[in-house]
Amino acid sequence: MNFIVILLFTVSRVIAEDDEFAKVFKDGLDNIEKSITMDKHHDQGEILALLHEIHDECPKITRVYKIGDSVEGNGLNVIEFSDNPGEHEVGEPEMKYVANMHGNEVVGREMLLILAQYLCYGYNAGIPWVVKLIESTRIDLMPTMNPDGRAAAWAAMPPEDSKKKPDWMVGRRNGKNKDLNRDFPDVDALEFLLEKAGGANNHLFDEWLEFQGEHVRRMQPETTAVIKWSLTRAFCVSANLHGGDLVANYPYDESRIGKKHGDYTASPDDEVFRWLASTYSESHTTMSDPKRKPCEMSNDDEFEDGITNGADWYSVSSGMQDFNYLATNDFEITVEMGCDKFPKGSELPDYWIQNRNALIHYLSRALDTIRGVVTDADNGSPIFEAVIQLDDIDHDITTGIDGDFFRLAKPGNSHTIKVSAPGYHPQTRTDCVVGKDGCDFKLEKMSQFTIKELQNSLRDLQDEDF
Repeated sequence: MNFIVILLFTVSRVIAEDDEFAKVFKDGLDNIEKSITMDKHHDQGEILALLHEIHDECPKITRVYKIGDSVEGNGLNVIEFSDNPGEHEVGEPEMKYVANMHGNEVVGREMLLILAQYLCYGYNAGIPWVVKLIESTRIDLMPTMNPDGRAAAWAAMPPEDSKKKPDWMVGRRNGKNKDLNRDFPDVDALEFLLEKAGGANNHLFDEWLEFQGEHVRRMQPETTAVIKWSLTRAFCVSANLHGGDLVANYPYDESRIGKKHGDYTASPDDEVFRWLASTYSESHTTMSDPKRKPCEMSNDDEFEDGITNGADWYSVSSGMQDFNYLATNDFEITVEMGCDKFPKGSELPDYWIQNRNALIHYLSRALDTIRGVVTDADNGSPIFEAVIQLDDIDHDITTGIDGDFFRLAKPGNSHTIKVSAPGYHPQTRTDCVVGKDGCDFKLEKMSQFTIKELQNSLRDLQDEDF
């Protein structure tokens, strides 16, 4: 049986496909879930202790590290899963989940702690799709991006047996009262300007810094840590886990025309993002169900198939989701995991059942990439920051330091990839397939004469009066 195929379906579909495998899978699943405590909330110290317990249980496939500290000095801790923790393996895609960006939205935080145990115990139990996933990808889970806000929210929580609901806003912001999802560089606004001028369409952080000049604002330490992390890793798929509604939200988050809501602002990869968001919503037990009871939020009953364009719902500037798309190679969506931002601990097992298949299925999307390596045809050395253009989509990605690339695309027909790099002749292939390695390129250097000709042509164009 092809376990990559298994990975691309929800657990229920896997079970329906193969009775013999289903029994093994179901037994393993039940045993794993019985060994995990799901009905309690974890404070900052308990999170770190649990992450280290998981590492001790699975030392060969995990690494616990932190990317920085919060305003109040709490660590932004991450657990990584890989068969070579701490290393980028050439040709192996990487993905991440980030939760609890708003401190009072805690479902994602607890779900990632359960997921981390699930992956560790599943690997040790030899469950084939878990083993395949960990050996084929590199997965990073950050349970909390805003530990300070969560602490404030917890301090204001009603008792577990109270019928009183938690305050809707307490703990949302960080220790300096800043909404972290309004604190990233506003690369959307820059991209909207560049669209009109035919300018760059990717990796806009440096352009944003230059555009801001001496007016660059100081960002929060949590934001800065995540930016550095995102810019230095090879993430190709990610999700930002929120709470308060039930929907998978995709770029663009910010309206092109400055409208507060109701302005569907499509990215160049709109079709891919709709498919990516649907991966989560359709694998969730109720998110895509048109008959589900809506949350107490405006426009909630208008989410067709459980997904929404961010700006169509309500416009957000300086958010993390669009920053990842426009400043890195990472395709990110934002998942609202449920109506209650801070449910009781006794309700968390239900949230796990609702989100389990979706969290697992979404992980597999890292494998739905066109993968290849770009090298120098003469000496075989990797070419860093070569530009990768997919079909006619006006959003490029670039190669990493090892020359490899991972371009998310919908499975189906072959795709056309064009690769270019300064000082090299561009190349095009029309046979690149999603989910398979081998879309490699060996670029030939331009002669010095050719380079000089190009430079002279550019000077001539600059001197022309249009």
